[in-house]
Amino acid sequence: MQDLPVTLGNLRKSNFSEERIAYRSVKDELRQNLICRLQRGDDLFPGVVGYEETVVPQIVNAVLSKHNFILLGLRGQAKTKIIRMLTALLDERLPYIEGCEIRDNPYRPICKRCRDLIAEQGDATPIAWLDREHRYVEKLATPDVTIADMIGDIDPIKAARSGHHISSELTVHYGLLPRANRGIFAINELPDLAGKIQVGLFNIMQEGDVQIKGYPVRLPLDVMLVFTANPEDYTARGKIITPLKDRIGSEIRTHYPITIDHGLSITRQEAWTDRSSPARLEVPNYIREIVEQLAFLAREDKKVDKRSGVSQRLPISVLENVLSNAERRALRNKESVAVPRVLDVYSALPSITGKLELEYEGELKGGDNVARELIRMAVGKVYTNYLEGVNVAQIVQWFELGGSLKLDETVDSSKMVEQLNGIQGLMEKTEVLSVAPSDPDALRASAAEFILEGLYAHRRISRNEELGFTAGERKREAAAGEREEGRRPPRRQFN
Repeated sequence: MQDLPVTLGNLRKSNFSEERIAYRSVKDELRQNLICRLQRGDDLFPGVVGYEETVVPQIVNAVLSKHNFILLGLRGQAKTKIIRMLTALLDERLPYIEGCEIRDNPYRPICKRCRDLIAEQGDATPIAWLDREHRYVEKLATPDVTIADMIGDIDPIKAARSGHHISSELTVHYGLLPRANRGIFAINELPDLAGKIQVGLFNIMQEGDVQIKGYPVRLPLDVMLVFTANPEDYTARGKIITPLKDRIGSEIRTHYPITIDHGLSITRQEAWTDRSSPARLEVPNYIREIVEQLAFLAREDKKVDKRSGVSQRLPISVLENVLSNAERRALRNKESVAVPRVLDVYSALPSITGKLELEYEGELKGGDNVARELIRMAVGKVYTNYLEGVNVAQIVQWFELGGSLKLDETVDSSKMVEQLNGIQGLMEKTEVLSVAPSDPDALRASAAEFILEGLYAHRRISRNEELGFTAGERKREAAAGEREEGRRPPRRQFN
């Protein structure tokens, strides 16, 4: 920063010449930098997974076309993350007239204060520099946002103190949009913005200028406008008025992860699992897959409101909660390794129910019951992926012969392994999950419990709060019938 020009005269002699700065708009700048990155083969949106063939090409087309655009999609689809990453397409630094509230172009000032300053000081006019991060302004749309917040207003106190006429441009208190001049202005949840405020965006999108409070103060702003919106909001809380929608160059639809692998990558990237702890934390792949499958199943379930969607934040929060429950158990039992179990997924219900908007049928059933059913279905799917075709008849038979096992999420791993060893054939099957007898007890206990939960999910065995895992319902009913038949007197037979 010390080598950068600090006066207008020095700026004219530098690489930031008038030809380079004066007539290049922010949309031209974004376009040129995007072209360079495309030619180099750079990753345009690092960390954004699953949009490579769908959303990203459409955003590229919008920027190349110099469009204002909107990202339209349900909650938790990385809309805000993407628009914030657009700053990477801006120049690293940009000169402006020092002290200007709207970061005026030194070669083509639009505000009266800067024009007067250059007329007075000429080449001695002080220059400051903007980093690309400071050229991004974001506003969450709410119904209480006013025109003054977005565009600006005449400040009578400023007029009185400075001695200027109230209609003078020097008395303007600028809103967020003018302060985003020469940068990117983002509005999140656009439909929540009152209709009359949306009307105030017309001029900047069509004519490139704004008017303040009906006074003859017009500012030809240079700004890239991007919006986000949820389709549900068009009917639930508000709408994008038609004239404004017509002026948005591109409407780009976002979506949830299409494949489980994409979802796993996003959750692995965003969830806080790499944490310091007295216990070493390990998350088996089948636990990660259960948590991710839970979100996919919820998006398809008829009891969950599809218009609201199931945010990708659900598996992220659930995985964090699951790991915390395993960590709490390990710390309480003074274990050196913490490994989540399926029981820990059930303990994460608070991070599930708060993110599900239920339909009428789901409301009748109750959020907890819907979540428990989704967990059971997720365990069943993942179990099939790992153990389909594996002979588990010996395990099932153990329960059918009267065996039962009640698991407690707080029990230490060694004691749990001791209990699980009593079930014939169970611990041998953990090798299918790449778990060896020499592995820590916490990992072996988690794998064995997953197998039992999978059998329960497929109705091979049963489980309830009082008895824990027992024989399947049909087998118990058949056994009860046989016992009842044995107590009855023999039937008389007639010749």
